[in-house]
Amino acid sequence: MGNKPTIAISHLGCEKNRIDSEHMLGLLVQAGYPVDSDEESADYVIVNTCSFIQAARQESVRTLVELAEANKKIIISGCMAQHFKEELLAELPEAVAIVGTGDYQKIVEVVEKVQQGERVQAVSNNPTFIADEALPRYRTTTEGVAYLRVAEGCDYSCAFCIIPHLRGKQRSRTIESIVTEARQLSDQGVQELILISQITTNYGLDIYGEPRLAQLLQALGKVDIPWIRIHYAYPTGLTPKVIEAIRETPNVLPYLDLPLQHSHPDILKAMNRPWQGRVNDGIIERIKEAIPDAVLRTTFIVGFPGETQSHFNHLEDFVQRHEFDHVGVFTFSPEEETAAYGLPDQLSQAVMDQRRERLMELQQPISASKNSACVGQTLHVLIEQENPETGELIGRAPRFAPEVDGLVYVEGAASLGSIVPVQITDADIYDLYGHITE
Repeated sequence: MGNKPTIAISHLGCEKNRIDSEHMLGLLVQAGYPVDSDEESADYVIVNTCSFIQAARQESVRTLVELAEANKKIIISGCMAQHFKEELLAELPEAVAIVGTGDYQKIVEVVEKVQQGERVQAVSNNPTFIADEALPRYRTTTEGVAYLRVAEGCDYSCAFCIIPHLRGKQRSRTIESIVTEARQLSDQGVQELILISQITTNYGLDIYGEPRLAQLLQALGKVDIPWIRIHYAYPTGLTPKVIEAIRETPNVLPYLDLPLQHSHPDILKAMNRPWQGRVNDGIIERIKEAIPDAVLRTTFIVGFPGETQSHFNHLEDFVQRHEFDHVGVFTFSPEEETAAYGLPDQLSQAVMDQRRERLMELQQPISASKNSACVGQTLHVLIEQENPETGELIGRAPRFAPEVDGLVYVEGAASLGSIVPVQITDADIYDLYGHITE
């Protein structure tokens, strides 16, 4: 074999997909393939696609078509590959291989076969694979941050969600495996570890017979990483044991991302949410009482089929009453393989957009006042970017998760990937401003 082809990865979709991209990069680098961030000059481009909702598929298709028009040899991986393998192979002659969500670990073998002129279809119908700390990984996030996947897949069947169809049933890693990877990341200088899975509060259920998030957090408390952030904490899974672990483990941030989706019991029931009507005021009050300094983020879906004006008013009141730190609002997207696709009383996009706007309008002053309350405080900030022209630094405080929340604009000098004390002098709806204090 002569020179190995260069390979670029075009990454779309969520942070779970990002970890898959990072493993593919790690495996290719280990096998001696030159990996290039420039898609123009690469021989092959792996497009790691998203298929969660229509808009994500459109973005994935746009990327594929652009690359095809540029005569690139394309390897399609990720959720859309899992979802539409036959169609993609038929529609895109430029696709030399298609790799499912449970098959990315075979990427080197796939490239070798393609090199020999084969058109490869590596898609397990029911994905069962989950990578552990032994699978090479090449991080693509900023120096200070790493995602750590504790489990993959999901056992629920919410009416709007296609994830189990795309990623299979829940499978957790052992506590030992996760702690080993956390130590490796700590040795690489990681300051913030973000624990992800579809439902982190269900972590361990499949291998231990019970959720073991509390035990996992306690074990990670012994790893030398200053910030540990939990993503997607389902409120009913925040048992007294888990709450105590969050409170008692110093490096676990009191930041909770609660994907509530709605407040009204009728809509929660129609959505087939696992806890149905139990997302109520009591559950939020209990969390606030148990963790008084908790930063609460949540997401809601507006325009689920059958959502009436009075259902929506219930949601408006809920948002105003609980004053979440951060709220994301999505309009319902009917997905063919889900139960909600065929439901009667689908709402028009115009009504959905109007409700989304309205909810975000209600939330803005709340977010602004939460940020204003930080003025005068000194917060720890993880420095992530530097503007080469002005020297201005940009980072995040514990109250902000990457990508979805605000930023802190910082005056002063600090190295990238370090955590420094910043006195906050100003705030707006989304971001904070301040200077480094000694």
